[in-house]
Amino acid sequence: MVWPSYNFGAEPMAASKRKIKTVERRADPIAFIDKVKSEVKRKDSHELLAMMRDITGAPPKMWGPSIVGFGSHRYVYASGREGEMCLTGFSPRSGALVVYLGPGIENEKLMARLGKHEHGKGCLYINTLDDVDREILRKLIEYAVAEMRKRGPAK
Repeated sequence: MVWPSYNFGAEPMAASKRKIKTVERRADPIAFIDKVKSEVKRKDSHELLAMMRDITGAPPKMWGPSIVGFGSHRYVYASGREGEMCLTGFSPRSGALVVYLGPGIENEKLMARLGKHEHGKGCLYINTLDDVDREILRKLIEYAVAEMRKRGPAK
């Protein structure tokens, strides 16, 4: 079992057998966004980048090959294995924009007012920012970041 339930990683196998792919990288997040094929996703990604930078006070960094993340958070699995992931971030996937909200998904009041979306345990899937209420999205991200900071050490 993974602790906490909003971790972004998969449940661990043996620590020595699994290499974590979602680690902070030196790649330029702006260059990554500028290569996104869809003009709408590219525009939305620049808007999300500005919003998340404002909320976290952290510069954007690449986490793995396709996640633009902000800040970092240390997590611990029930097995004792530890890792690090961004506090919040997003990925402009071909199917949808994926916003990594972690505990923000737990805020049912805000989620109900967001607009057209789907979600998993810690990920929000939206086609375009025009499908959601941007103020509610901002509040969800603020909530998620505050919760992550309360729940454990962050940088």
